[in-house]
Amino acid sequence: MKVVKAAAVQLSPVLYSRDATIDKIVRKINELGRLGVQFATFPETVVPYYPYFSFLQAAYQIVAGREHLKLLDQSVTVPSPATHAIGDACREAGIVASIGVNERDGGTLYNTQLLFDADGVLIQRRRKITPTYHERMIWGQGDGSGLCAVNSRVGRIGQLACWEHYNPLARYALMADGEQLHSAMYPGSIFGDLFSEQIQVNIRQHALESACFVICATAWLDADQQAQIVTDSGGSIGPISGGCFTAIVAPDGTLLGEPVRSGEGVVIADLDFTRIDTRKQLMDSRGHYSRPELLSLRVDRTPAVHVHGPVAHSPCDAGQASGMSRELTS
Repeated sequence: MKVVKAAAVQLSPVLYSRDATIDKIVRKINELGRLGVQFATFPETVVPYYPYFSFLQAAYQIVAGREHLKLLDQSVTVPSPATHAIGDACREAGIVASIGVNERDGGTLYNTQLLFDADGVLIQRRRKITPTYHERMIWGQGDGSGLCAVNSRVGRIGQLACWEHYNPLARYALMADGEQLHSAMYPGSIFGDLFSEQIQVNIRQHALESACFVICATAWLDADQQAQIVTDSGGSIGPISGGCFTAIVAPDGTLLGEPVRSGEGVVIADLDFTRIDTRKQLMDSRGHYSRPELLSLRVDRTPAVHVHGPVAHSPCDAGQASGMSRELTS
């Protein structure tokens, strides 16, 4: 019998500071390690913070203002000292961790999920395939290379962010790839209490359909942070309130422990993998309950690139690339 101790972490960012938020996450990883936790999920784009301003401001305000540039400045490059710090913490604590970041690649931001194994190695970097509504003013689109589960020390893990859970084909790509643990991330402190209930529906349904454990984390804004965002962005506090539901769900759809709906907190549970087999005995969406001759999914997992073929970086490289091209075509 395999049992994994998992944690879903509801956390406040240190507003406007990548490094301080990374330090806070590192401290939390160390704390969870002392509690014997083996796998942890942190909120969506908690580093440095979710772009709440994009829900409060009109498009012309975003273009004319400095909130986007502030976020760009504090976002995470992969790899960088920020990712090294998280990897080091995971190695020291012996924890597999899934963490949401704003990733900067050149002049573009992405909603990115980073998955670190217990040895500190970054084993998956996936970008949200389609930013949701107002988020399209902030983030670029990801590709299909991350629509897969990956092996880790604790099991086979899949990751999705927020409303990607409304995309049944994206979810099925992970189900068909045999995920045992599913890391679900949402922003939290946004959209009100209805959003909390919608998150609960999302993650419990995915657990039932995939017969996996779902570890879901949302972020939290305290009153001072809400007031600061409103001061800097305009609008009102109402739209950036509520909307939290940090929880762990078993393969039969039941909640393990009490969800966290407000404040910072952690849900910790022991995940008995025999519950996966018990659920799949009844319904295996990638096995006896599937009908691949009738229904199937095609996924293009090719990483999107801007330039195809050998890339020349210097006159010397250009000569080598030209020679390689002649070899490939001869």
